[in-house]
Amino acid sequence: MVTADSAGALLDRRRVELVDEGLPKIPHHGEGQRLPMEEAVKLVERVRASAERHAKLVLEAVAADLPGHTLGIALRQCPELPPTIAERITNYRASNVADWVMYRRALAAAAKACGWPVHWYNPRQVQEMASKVLRVENLDAHFAALRRSIGPPWGQDHKLAMAAAIAAMNGG
Repeated sequence: MVTADSAGALLDRRRVELVDEGLPKIPHHGEGQRLPMEEAVKLVERVRASAERHAKLVLEAVAADLPGHTLGIALRQCPELPPTIAERITNYRASNVADWVMYRRALAAAAKACGWPVHWYNPRQVQEMASKVLRVENLDAHFAALRRSIGPPWGQDHKLAMAAAIAAMNGG
């Protein structure tokens, strides 16, 4: 998770875990595939509840560490999924993305509970939007300079999250 200001400065970066220790991270795609359906559905429900609790704690921690700086959250758009957990587990395409959708929805619900707007972004467009906001021609060069100043870790996920935060704060 990264937090940026409207000028594109990095305020915070942190790794967040949304699942209790001992629970699987990909229950739709992994463990749920090997269980009887009733058990698989219960497992997904436990993981979802854990994700919702952790999302709330994570966002509360960010707000406490950066008082007055957190104005919203940017999350990657979610694909449409079948309506039930059982259908998501048995549908190959859905089972491949359902876990990540579950985590994004948990973060979105926690953000709304904090009174923050949720900005859903298209990963194919957000870097161009952030580049325009920052008025830089080469966003990769901009982020490479940022990485040199802050050190690792700084990978593709960090760059995408930062671009989304910048674009969201500036109407993107």
